Amino acid sequence: QVQLVESGGGLVQAGESVRLSCVASGSIFSINAMGWHRLAPGKQRESVATITSGDRINYADSVKGRFTISRDSAKNTVFLQMNSLKSEDTAVYYCYADATHYSNGRTYTSTYWGQGTQVTVSS
Repeated sequence: QVQLVESGGGLVQAGESVRLSCVASGSIFSINAMGWHRLAPGKQRESVATITSGDRINYADSVKGRFTISRDSAKNTVFLQMNSLKSEDTAVYYCYADATHYSNGRTYTSTYWGQGTQVTVSS
């Protein structure tokens, strides 16, 4: 199995910055991609940013130019630097990993999710 633990959320003022981190652990064979989704009250879940093992990056249009995703592959960690935050960025941010892990002599590929971290932006 693979476990993901996020950190870095909190309450900030509009225009400020927050950096989220997510560490993957467990019997990891490989990580193909990591990224962040968010869920705001009354809204559908949104894919915010994704980075692949080949460093291909995608952003939601709503965060382009303000958010930056990066990774430390040696530490199975992904970061989300969020600048110029707006009230509409308020949400629970979930880290995910498309990963392959070992179990009983076999490998399994699946998508794993963290528990979520709240980011609240006050205007």
